[in-house]
Amino acid sequence: MRVLIAEDERLLADTIAIGLRREAMAVDVVHDGESALERLGINDYDVLVLDRDLPVRHGDEVCRPVAGSGAEVRVLMLTAAADVPERVAGLGLGADDYLTKPFAFAELIARVRSLSRRARPAAPPVLRRAGLTLDPARREVFRDDRYLPLANKEFAVLEELLRADGAVVSAETLLEKAWDENIDPFTNVVRVTMMTLRRKLGDPPVIVTVPGAGYRIP
Repeated sequence: MRVLIAEDERLLADTIAIGLRREAMAVDVVHDGESALERLGINDYDVLVLDRDLPVRHGDEVCRPVAGSGAEVRVLMLTAAADVPERVAGLGLGADDYLTKPFAFAELIARVRSLSRRARPAAPPVLRRAGLTLDPARREVFRDDRYLPLANKEFAVLEELLRADGAVVSAETLLEKAWDENIDPFTNVVRVTMMTLRRKLGDPPVIVTVPGAGYRIP
């Protein structure tokens, strides 16, 4: 899952980013509306966490074109205004959900995960395939009832492969969904992560390499 945070309160933005990365999400951060639109034009995001009161370009001016573009990104709007007319106005702009500050971080995570499910083809809350069971909400993975302690990136890669439901997932897609924009596009981090993930999953192997195309779990 890849998330863009557009929040001008830098401490809050960094706190949200750290928390979401601990949930195995890839997170990019910007601090004004103009930068948010630029990133949305470059990268494919599942969820945009959007502060309504952004500088340079107001959050409303970010939400409106995103909602009208037909893009799959879902918008969670943040605001300090808790009154009903403000919430109605934000949703009327095309936001998919609305959260007032201050908020409980557990609720933010739950809403982001809920929105990410809407951004993709419907998938069950718990993913199962080839003897593997992955629960995104609990951050747990089992193979044949054996618990597997995975690092965040290993978890994110495995989740993308399971969500593909047997289809091939390219290394480029894994890089985009599991890492943020600071990663070197020529890095071998996907291959290295795949090696450690395969080792932890154990035998018999469940991840198949499709030469020249990517990886799949048949």
